Amino acid sequence: MDKIHIHGGIPLKGSIQIAGAKNATLPLMTACLLTEDPLVLSNVPKLADIHCLLNILKDLGVDTSFIENGTSSSIPQEQTLKLSAKKITSTKASYDLVRKMRASILVLGPLLARMRTATVSLPGGCAIGTRPVDIHIKGLEHLGAKISLEQGYIHAQAPQGLKGKDFTFPMVTVTGTENLLMAACLAKGTTRLINAAREPEIIDLANCLVSMGAHIEGIGTDTLVIEGQETLKGAHHRVVSDRIELGTYAIAAAITRGELDLLGGKKSLIPSFLPKLEEIGVTIEELPNGLRVSGKNASLNAVDITTGPFPGFATDLQAQMMALLCISEGSSLITETIFENRFMHVPELMRMGAQISIQGKSVMIRGVKNLIGAEVMATDLRASFSLVLAGLVAEGETILNRVYHLDRGYEYVEAKLRACGAQIERIHT
Repeated sequence: MDKIHIHGGIPLKGSIQIAGAKNATLPLMTACLLTEDPLVLSNVPKLADIHCLLNILKDLGVDTSFIENGTSSSIPQEQTLKLSAKKITSTKASYDLVRKMRASILVLGPLLARMRTATVSLPGGCAIGTRPVDIHIKGLEHLGAKISLEQGYIHAQAPQGLKGKDFTFPMVTVTGTENLLMAACLAKGTTRLINAAREPEIIDLANCLVSMGAHIEGIGTDTLVIEGQETLKGAHHRVVSDRIELGTYAIAAAITRGELDLLGGKKSLIPSFLPKLEEIGVTIEELPNGLRVSGKNASLNAVDITTGPFPGFATDLQAQMMALLCISEGSSLITETIFENRFMHVPELMRMGAQISIQGKSVMIRGVKNLIGAEVMATDLRASFSLVLAGLVAEGETILNRVYHLDRGYEYVEAKLRACGAQIERIHT
């Protein structure tokens, strides 16, 4: 199993191209199930999760192909993905494929809407909380589907097609919003999704669906109004930049007291995160093609953070911010409101000398002068990069185990960081 070795203490300097968003690409890929025409997605990141979902789509009968847009000497460039679901040959997403990733549930809505039947295994993914799919099921039932759970599979039927109706989400759910949004595009009549999630990835999906012929109002708000169509057409769509990767590399600039130009970054993607970074003492400057983040003269002050649905502070940046607060002066408090089991990285950071105490849904971090390199283990996707960040600033060598978590959500980590001066390498074992 691969390991990553890091020698810390080097300020990062240079530029990093922010990849297309994984969490936008996955629902966009499943949108291909809504049409017989090809869907072409550009700025698709090269990640394990993308290939996992591709395998599921292929199993359903989708033709897939990648188009490389060029390479450089060290970091391959963005890729384009063509998906054609002209003939769906199976309406069952099997356990062997779906168990690897929770986002696989996103095939349920579009598959049911177009084929009027779908059988999808209950999904897997990172062990950061229960993340139930009951809201997906309730929403589809509200649109007329008959659903049963048998032997770990969701069996959904809508012989007469789905019918538009008002549905209020009992809690904000990103994948739930995406699933019902796609399903509603082929439902008969008008659907109103109330208390919908507003993440940039949902806006990106809605814009793509509109280019495919969907009629959607309220994009970017918590109420989406969808006028169902008989069919959708193909489209070309460029995936939005990854706001989590953007925030992660912004922290990398801050924690190493370096300076990075994050190409493709926009303040609007992480509106609650950047003010917290500035409160810590980091300088952020808008560029014509991205953001410049500098920690060269940062005081690194303690701050308090509470995660929340967009436009709140993203839970997917909580672990990375914790790494930065471990060396910030004073005491910081992080409160996690989204997932109940997202502090598994705390013991690993403490192995590196961090002073952290867990208090229910919150953690208290008392800043230390230095972190010390150690052998640590990734516990989930975002936690894995928090340990990379800690390693970049720690004294001595840090060895990160179970890096397959990292590969699910970040492309070319070592190459991107090495290009900016980091001493980091992957060891194949």
